[in-house]
Amino acid sequence: MNRINPHFAARVHDIEPFHVMELLARARQLEHEGRTIVHMEVGEPDFATAEPIIRAGQRALAEGHTGYSPALGLPALREAIAGHYARRYGVAVDSSRIIITSGGSAALQLALGVLVDIGNEVLLTDPGYPCNRHFVRLFEGHARNVPVHRETRYQLTAELLRAHWTRSTVAALVSSPANPTGTLIDADEMAAMAAFAAQQGGTLLVDEIYHGLVYGADAPTALALSDDVFVLNSFSKYFGMTGWRLGWIVVPDAYVRAVEKLQQNIYISAAKPAQHAALAAFTPEAEAIFEARREAFRERRDYLLPALRGLGFDIPVTPDGAFYLYANCARFGVDSFELSKRLLEEVGVAVTPGIDFGEFGAAQHLRFAYTTGLDQLREGVARLERFLGSK
Repeated sequence: MNRINPHFAARVHDIEPFHVMELLARARQLEHEGRTIVHMEVGEPDFATAEPIIRAGQRALAEGHTGYSPALGLPALREAIAGHYARRYGVAVDSSRIIITSGGSAALQLALGVLVDIGNEVLLTDPGYPCNRHFVRLFEGHARNVPVHRETRYQLTAELLRAHWTRSTVAALVSSPANPTGTLIDADEMAAMAAFAAQQGGTLLVDEIYHGLVYGADAPTALALSDDVFVLNSFSKYFGMTGWRLGWIVVPDAYVRAVEKLQQNIYISAAKPAQHAALAAFTPEAEAIFEARREAFRERRDYLLPALRGLGFDIPVTPDGAFYLYANCARFGVDSFELSKRLLEEVGVAVTPGIDFGEFGAAQHLRFAYTTGLDQLREGVARLERFLGSK
């Protein structure tokens, strides 16, 4: 028998839907009906998982590596990640501080789980990745969204932390490169934020999920600046393993046991076959593939950025990395949510409305993801030009 009035926890009402996923579902429906859709909405690389990783995963399955791993992750993978930090960044990170997680989202949940009590505040950027604020709510904390502007490249700064930090604040979360803006935080600013948070008895959480996908010099890791920060990363973006659901978190020594306990209770461990597969991500063969793909993303950015500007979208800051352009569409006189629906329905271009990323300027912004090939991007731009020219 179905309950007439089912009970829902209050948090369910506070957590908003991920609008881009609903828009994607509509796009798939239109495709099923025979429409062609140019996908620039979802932040998932269009490249398949690199062959060396697939082979390693197949070997793991054939060899029977299908049980639980230690909660902290396979020692060999933790050591491989430590080696990655040494090679790419010249930073020594003890593998004992590296915890393998079920994706970057799980990494953030574990970090918040050991830091946030009921009513605690976490400072975040607005605009920012939507799930972050919902994870804070999941742990009965309060996500305090700080409006960020082009003047700070849409990033938090030490000055903004000083202005918004309260007695209830326990952490600030920054992303570099950021979603949806693709901008980086320079090393001096990151160090200043880490120092300020520590002075307040709080913590700086740094999302480095898009590291590797930076177009120019490599982004500095926050681990080069402080041992007191939490650093989150993922195998989904640069390493192209979205569906494998694998990530990691680097935590200060004092937090390792606490995070391990949460992992044991909530997830037990990350999937063992995926961990064995990920070992191949740090081979020269795989890294050559990743670097070629990074160059492909750079070429896409360098095409799409001037093309959108030429159509009248205001993109004041050139993104340093990731695969997004955050574009102001105010001049077209239509709310971005309505505009995204019309673009999909009328010309078959799927983009993400600003409402997914917060409240500040949401109605005036769209996010374009260049996670599809140049030919598709050119087709998308042609359709946008046709749509805008008809208004």
